[in-house]
Order: sequence, then structure tokens, then C-alpha cells
Amino acid sequence: MPKSPTRRRPLTRAALTDSALALFTEKGFHATSISDIVERAGLTRGAFYSNYRDKEELFLALYDAHTERLLSELREAATAPRPEPGSGTDSASGTGSGSGVHPVMQLHERVTGRTPQERQWFMVSMEFTLHAARHPEVARALAVHENRLTEGLAEVVTTALAGAGRRPDLDPEDLARLLVAAFEGLTARQLVHGTGEPTERLLTHLMNALSAPLGPSDEGQ
Repeated sequence: MPKSPTRRRPLTRAALTDSALALFTEKGFHATSISDIVERAGLTRGAFYSNYRDKEELFLALYDAHTERLLSELREAATAPRPEPGSGTDSASGTGSGSGVHPVMQLHERVTGRTPQERQWFMVSMEFTLHAARHPEVARALAVHENRLTEGLAEVVTTALAGAGRRPDLDPEDLARLLVAAFEGLTARQLVHGTGEPTERLLTHLMNALSAPLGPSDEGQ
């Protein structure tokens, strides 16, 4: 029996988002048309408009999916067991090898685009951010989605710092905003200057400046 429209909808949306992400990565957001997206997905323009109002709404669906996936990975990293002494962890940077990498540094590695997928997403999302900056109503919509990411990152960073015996020295959401700004700037520099940029050292300085050791008054909080 053919699938009902309700059952087909998740498959249709997945086909559209997969097609859009591939095209945004290859051609860019502006150079990709809705016709390009539906052609690659093997669907019709009617199928597109029954699921998304426009390219912007489709991108925000991609943004939410990326946020959910990223925060899930970061929560897992933030709650992972700390490496035992002598396991090869660098006490200066808080990094090690394999699963012993400090969770704050794992957050850095994921958000600063050290994987090809994250570098591609960074370029796609930065192009959309510039698009939003020129269109106030798109900017307002993007800000709502970015705030959800900020709230999730604040939780993750606080947990990760606690695992390192530290706490944020300012409001956790403000710290998350500063870290996102730093991560995006570091990623842009890496793309231009190459991977020789001292990102780990810079991040360590930033985290030390914006956090403090846990004290007796922090216990049980």
C-alpha cells in the first residue's frame, strides 16, 4: 500500500534537507535555488512548499538539527570520565589522547570545525548569518535559534568546567556567547591561515580568564 501523506512527510523533509545541505555546501546558500533543491531530491516544488515556506525556513531546520546533534555530542563529552594521572594528558592545555581529551577541549575541537563536516557547516552558516544581517526579519528568526544553542552550550560548559574543578566566573550564558564568538573567529582564522594557528593555547588562556577554581562554597550547587 502507498504511504499516507502523514507518513511520507518525514521522508520528504529529510530528502529536502539532505539535498539542501549538499547544495549549500557545494554552491552556497545564495547560489542554490529551490528548483535546484527539489531536482536533486527528486521531488516537486509543491512538495517543497508543503513543508517549508522558503529557503530560510529550510536552513533553520538544518540549524536546529545541527544544534541538537552538536549538543548531544558535547553533553556526552562533558560527562565523560576524566583521564587518570599519567595517562598522557597535557596539564597546561588540558588535552590528551583518545577519550582522555578534556571535555572543554572536546567542545573546542567540535565547535571550531576540526572535522571536514564542521568546517563545511561553518561556511554554510556564516553565509546565512551575513544574509540574515541584511534582512532584519531573517535576523530575528535566526536569533531565536541561536539563543537555544547558547542555552545548551551554557549547560555543557558549566558541566565541563566542573569536571575540571572550575566554575564560570560570569553568567554561564554570557560565557557561552563569548566562547561561540571566539570559536567562530578561531575557525575563520584557521580557514585563512591554516591549522598552525595556536588555537588550543588561546582557548586555554580564555578559559582560565573566564573561570575560577571551585571552592567550598560551590559544593552541592
